[in-house]
Amino acid sequence: MSRIGLARPRASARRALGRLRGEGPATLLLLLLAGLGLAFFGLPILGLVLRVPWEGALARLTRPTTLDALRLSLLASLWATALALTFGFPLAWLLARCEFPGRAWLRALVMLPMVLPPVVAGVALLTAFGRRGLLGPWLSARGVELPFSTAGAVLAATFVAAPFLVVTLEAGLSSADWRLEEAAASLGASRWMILRTVTLPALRPSILAGAALAWARALGEFGATITFAGNLAGRTRTLPLAVFQALQSDPDAAVLLGALLMAVSLAVLVALRGQLLGGPARG
Repeated sequence: MSRIGLARPRASARRALGRLRGEGPATLLLLLLAGLGLAFFGLPILGLVLRVPWEGALARLTRPTTLDALRLSLLASLWATALALTFGFPLAWLLARCEFPGRAWLRALVMLPMVLPPVVAGVALLTAFGRRGLLGPWLSARGVELPFSTAGAVLAATFVAAPFLVVTLEAGLSSADWRLEEAAASLGASRWMILRTVTLPALRPSILAGAALAWARALGEFGATITFAGNLAGRTRTLPLAVFQALQSDPDAAVLLGALLMAVSLAVLVALRGQLLGGPARG
C-alpha cells in the first residue's frame, strides 16, 4: 500500500511536467517570470536571514531598550486589536448587512488607511487629534494629550490595522448563511441570542483571522506612529521604531530585530493561509 501511495504523486508529477513541456513558449515565459518574482520577494528575506548576528543575539534581545520596545509593541498591538474588534465588528456588520445610500463611499473611507501612505496617516491623525487639530482643544481641556504619548501610539496602530479586521469580517458576514439566523428568529430567539449563539460562532474563523491580521499589522506599524506619537524611548518607541533607531548606531541589532518581526509576521501568515485563501488550510 505504501508503495502504491508513493507511486501516485511521482506519476502525477511526471504528468504535470509533461504537460508543462508541451505547453509551449508561453508557459515557459510565465514560469520564468514567476521565478523572477519569487527571487524578487525571496532574496531580501534570504539576505536578512543570512545576516542575522546569532552570536550575541540573546544579549541584544535582552537589552533594557529592546525589552521596552518589545513591551510597547505588545501593548500597542494588543490594545489596537481590542479597539479594532470593538468597533470593527459593528462596522463590518453595517457594510455587509445594511443597504443604504453611500455605502460604497463608507466602505472606501474605512478601507482608506490600508492604502494611505503611513506618514500621511500620521499627519491626518495630527490634524484630528493634535493640539491644534479638530478635537485637540477639546481633548486638551480635559487633560488628554494623545500626540507623543503611548495612547497616541495605540491610536496610530489602530488606525492602520483596524481596516484589515473590518474587511475580513465583512467578507465572513457576506458569505454567512442567513437561513440559520432566520430559523433561530422563527423559533423565537432574540436578536442578542441569535448574535451570540448563531452569528458569532459561524464567524469565529473570520474573527480570528481578522484579529490576527490586525495584530500583525499593528505590531509592524512605523510611519503613522513616528509621525503622530514620535520616537520616545519607553513611551512610543515600538520595535519597528527601535529597528530604525538601531540602524544608525548598531546595524546588527537592527537586522536581529527585523528578523524577529519578520518571523512573527510569517508565522501569522502561515497560520492563516486557509482563511486568506478562502478555504481549508493546505500545505
